[in-house]
Amino acid sequence: MKQQETILRWPLGQLFVAWGARQLILIATPLVLAAVFVLVACSAPQAPTGQSNTAQQPATDWKAVEQALGKAGSMQPGDVYKVSLPRSDLKVTVSGLELKPALALGSWVAFKKTDDMTMVMGDLVLTEDEVTPVLTKLQEGGVEQTALHNHVLHESPRVMYMHIHAMGDAVKIAQAIHDALALSKTPFTAAAPSTSPTPDLGIDTKQLDQALAQSGKLNGVIYQFSVPRAEKIMDNGMEVPASMGLATAINFQATGSGKAAITGDFVLIASEVNPVIKALRDNGIEVTALHSHMLTESPRLFFMHFWANDDAQKLAYGLRTALDKMNIVKAQGK
Repeated sequence: MKQQETILRWPLGQLFVAWGARQLILIATPLVLAAVFVLVACSAPQAPTGQSNTAQQPATDWKAVEQALGKAGSMQPGDVYKVSLPRSDLKVTVSGLELKPALALGSWVAFKKTDDMTMVMGDLVLTEDEVTPVLTKLQEGGVEQTALHNHVLHESPRVMYMHIHAMGDAVKIAQAIHDALALSKTPFTAAAPSTSPTPDLGIDTKQLDQALAQSGKLNGVIYQFSVPRAEKIMDNGMEVPASMGLATAINFQATGSGKAAITGDFVLIASEVNPVIKALRDNGIEVTALHSHMLTESPRLFFMHFWANDDAQKLAYGLRTALDKMNIVKAQGK
């Protein structure tokens, strides 16, 4: 018995020797090592060819939100799903000029997935008679109001802008917003895509880009700039992307003979407010509103709306002097 126990404690190669199988000494150890390597390899987690072991997070499916809200949106920087609801039903004039929806009548709602909830922000364009019914319905649906105010002056009919915020189930929030907007005349059908060639705006957009040191884009017949701030904007511990309404918006609508109407809003911290006011006024641009859009953001932001109708290049350089007073992201190559 002791002899057997001694044998069991021998290395495998020596055991073969004891059994009189010296010829196996040369192959026993390689076979054992090979078996060990096979077992180790089989026990390791295997990744599909061309993929790492790190699991890829699936993209959020916004189809249910689209169905609840009644209109499709598009993905924006920062994983934001944004739905535009322009008030193409309204005929609003300022000093005799009819505003295109993309200039100053663009309702929108933006969704941002965060953990197991969704943050929703938006800006709803409403007539005076629509404000109370829509606000009441939003409150019933758990959607909060963070601001209600004007953006332009001397418009006819009077238009108000209602900023909204919600956290929770994206589909339920979308349904609540739909039910509220159903009490207004906000169109939910998408405009038919234009088949006409790119319109001649009568203003040189390349020169506008150069003057503002930013890159604009054409939205129908409106030339638009979106200029994000350089610092992070936080709300209740969450970062809010610029695409959720926190970028300075500058819109140009050509009015003939090289002129354009401009409007939009500067997104400012407190120390920038009066330097920007001065820069705008020194360049013949009216300040039409100054207010908040949010409630708990950090740093605290102020939104300054503006208006002018003058030579487009002159206005662009005036707007640039205002942007130079701000902490903004500099456009690449500008």
